[in-house]
Amino acid sequence: MKKNNLIRFVQSLAFLPVVIMPISLSGIHSNVETSQSVLAKKVNTEAQGSLALNQAIDLKEDQKMDDAAVLLARKKKADAIDAYFAEHDMPLEGTGMKMVEEAEKNDLDWRLLPAISVRESTGGKHECKKVENNPFGWGSCRIGFKSNDKAIEIVAKNLGGNNPNTAKHYDNKTTEGILRAYNPPSIVPKYVKQVIAIMNDIGDKEEIAPTLAINT
Repeated sequence: MKKNNLIRFVQSLAFLPVVIMPISLSGIHSNVETSQSVLAKKVNTEAQGSLALNQAIDLKEDQKMDDAAVLLARKKKADAIDAYFAEHDMPLEGTGMKMVEEAEKNDLDWRLLPAISVRESTGGKHECKKVENNPFGWGSCRIGFKSNDKAIEIVAKNLGGNNPNTAKHYDNKTTEGILRAYNPPSIVPKYVKQVIAIMNDIGDKEEIAPTLAINT
């Protein structure tokens, strides 16, 4: 009896409807998409950071190249000045670098100061007698300096138009204009031509120039 009842119970289960519960995957898809979005943003951010770092490194390397080129050009100019002084046995040999540095500070042709010193005192051989350390004849030989380096600084500052007291004579002028103001043609007619000739003997203005890196 019990056995027949068990059979009938099992048979009744066979006819029960199969209920399939739908499982929503929208939350899972959303989570996957969100994770992918976060990952993509992270990758993009890291890529942008890496690119910015590489660009910064490239700019730094370019700057180093530019600085090296400028230093090399400066040394070549100084060497050209000192070589000219040495060739003519002039006491100002060794002041080439100072002259180049002061010319750069005051936006002057790098050959101007040495050329004036040669024209005025034969490169220091015949400096002003009444004052010390004035190889440029500055102030009509009435002004002396503590050293030739100081004379170079002061004269360069004035010729560059950076002294308010003399700027009206030298500011915003070409090299020829500076020379005309320094020693007017009415006093020494050929002064400008003489100094420029010495400048050309010292070196070519455009020949010694830094080759700077070009960012592409």
